[in-house]
Amino acid sequence: MGKVFLVGAGPGAADLITVRGAALLAAADIVLHDALIEPEMLALCTKAKLIPVGKRCGKLSTAQRFINKMLVDAAQKYATVVRLKGGDPMLFGRADEELSALDEAGIAYEIVPGITSALAGAASLGRSLTLRGVSRSIAFITHAKAVSEANQPKKLFENPSADTLIYYMGRCHASAIAKQLLEQGRAASTPVHILEAISTKRERKWSMSLFDLASLNIDHEPDESTWQQSDEPLLILIGEALAERASAKLNNGLQDSFTLTNSRRRA
Repeated sequence: MGKVFLVGAGPGAADLITVRGAALLAAADIVLHDALIEPEMLALCTKAKLIPVGKRCGKLSTAQRFINKMLVDAAQKYATVVRLKGGDPMLFGRADEELSALDEAGIAYEIVPGITSALAGAASLGRSLTLRGVSRSIAFITHAKAVSEANQPKKLFENPSADTLIYYMGRCHASAIAKQLLEQGRAASTPVHILEAISTKRERKWSMSLFDLASLNIDHEPDESTWQQSDEPLLILIGEALAERASAKLNNGLQDSFTLTNSRRRA
């Protein structure tokens, strides 16, 4: 019986996968990969059989139960099986369902973390997701639904109260999310950044206020439909910590209140 490795591919760029992840791709006998994996990363699978099993929002895709069965079957034929997932396997990747199937079949597995797109997006923007005195909490959110939920009413659940909000797969709901946040009391001037195809050569960015997003009034993209209808993965970042550094107000609190002499310092 072989071993299955759930490997995080990272945000997109092939050189942002972990060293362990890259080594496993090179050693793998078979790789079952998501639809959004870059060709440059698949090129790292020098001897593996490549099986696309990706899911795309609003498009025909491989059923999850079939992916689970493919993993079990692959482990019965190959020594090293890699399930290559975009970002990090444990964030919006339905890893629990795949791990449950492997547990039931008695197949050993290992999880190799990856850089999730929220962190890569913050790096691309040059903004921290947390900021002393401004943001001390982050929420990762998705409004994407499983196929079984497709016929349910399209109603957004109430947004978390975290300081910085990160929406995955939020393209179809962007304007509705902004309107809901305004209704829940978020300031109209709250900074918003929309990033597409993060870390790849196709990366694009839009910056605006929460009010602008609610109105779909985007300064840097005259044709709004180009980002609304694109097939590229999209991330929405919202929060005061994402403001321009010159306008961000830091609250140093006790740190700047008084100074300790050398005689009172302790390790």
